[in-house]
Amino acid sequence: MSRNLRIVLIHPPHESEERAHALHAGLAEAGYEVIASLPADIHLPEQIAQLQPDMIIVDAESDARDVLEHIVIATRDERRPIVMFTEDEDPSSMEAAMAAGVCSYVVAGLQPERIKPVLKVAMMRFQREQKLLHELEDTKHKLAERKVIDRAKGLLMTKHGMTEDQAYQKLRTMAMNKNLKLAEIAQRILDVEDLLG
Repeated sequence: MSRNLRIVLIHPPHESEERAHALHAGLAEAGYEVIASLPADIHLPEQIAQLQPDMIIVDAESDARDVLEHIVIATRDERRPIVMFTEDEDPSSMEAAMAAGVCSYVVAGLQPERIKPVLKVAMMRFQREQKLLHELEDTKHKLAERKVIDRAKGLLMTKHGMTEDQAYQKLRTMAMNKNLKLAEIAQRILDVEDLLG
């Protein structure tokens, strides 16, 4: 994982040189390549879009709310695993970081030997979260399709005096004849009903 992981390091504009160097050294020692080190400013979304990193690491010694705002905008359209190294133990800061999409919030964890396991766990957590989000979207989509089909069945039952099974069979036959999905034919029936009133 570490050899080909493309990392962008983000830091507040006024970060201490010593801290930045420690993180760079820890990443290099763990076998990671930092493709860019960027300040958290208004150009961040554009730069992230251009670089297409696999992971974002935020290095913020203290309050990182400004940094988080820029990251939320930068990763809004394309989510990425985000790891934050900080000295801020304030629970509200942790909550804000998690709400911004941070996978791993590490307080006082810049020791080189800790970096690799932290990044591995963050990547695994991110992948698991993405899988759950995809499953949730898929479930929502199927539920929406089910509602459309049920409405179309109800319409056929009311208008044509069909039983539920007959209405379903009618939808299936129409879908097969037109080479459409069941939900698509159901939506067409509802659209026609809306048009004709």
